[in-house]
Amino acid sequence: MTAQQQGAPDIPILYEDNHLLVVVKPPGIPSQEDESGDPDMLTLLKQDLKLRYNKPGNVFLGLVHRLDRPVGGVMLFAKTSKAASRMSEAVRSRSFDKTYAAVVTGHPGKNAARLKHYLVKDSRTNTVACFPSPAPGSKEALLDYATVASDSKYSLVAIKLHTGRPHQIRVQLASIGCPLAGDHKYGSSQSKPGHSSIALWSTSIRVDHPVTKESMLFSSTPPLDKPWSIWSADVLEQAAGRMLGEETL
Repeated sequence: MTAQQQGAPDIPILYEDNHLLVVVKPPGIPSQEDESGDPDMLTLLKQDLKLRYNKPGNVFLGLVHRLDRPVGGVMLFAKTSKAASRMSEAVRSRSFDKTYAAVVTGHPGKNAARLKHYLVKDSRTNTVACFPSPAPGSKEALLDYATVASDSKYSLVAIKLHTGRPHQIRVQLASIGCPLAGDHKYGSSQSKPGHSSIALWSTSIRVDHPVTKESMLFSSTPPLDKPWSIWSADVLEQAAGRMLGEETL
């Protein structure tokens, strides 16, 4: 099942009930309206719900978390204000588990590690600075990564995110000398290996349902296009599932 209007991008729906809507965000679409004026996920999905259910007036849809515009993969929205409040609390309490896969330039020094940095966002330039210790205005950023596969130029890594800071994965991996493939904002000096988005994919979200409290897992495997296609579908599936259930490395 997909959410799509004429002329709009195809947005696969992974799960939907009266409280939640979980989709696969295509790369290149903003999570919400921004200064570009381009179609965004929140607006497109509201329009789809209005059409599919023939709803009069405005449609409620809560933005629980964001993915950077160039990033694709699993994204969860709340269909009621109660669900939005409970999902937002899950994010704040870090019981909203998120994993990612990424293709990075080079090879991390350790096959698996926990990265802890302190990030400061510059809203004027929409960039984030990374520091090894607390800095004025900084927020702690924490993630775990594990290398799944490598070739001569790139590495496929799985990531478990413990905090949700802007550009966190991009800037933390760049800080250890492994910027995401295609992410020229954070230092990828390699020419783009045949793709127009950065190589970062939201592979899973695990969270308790806001009403039933059932633990729910939603997953998506990176697409078989460049640079992901360096590796087979089986290897990409391994990367998508590598950090599920991991508490510590």
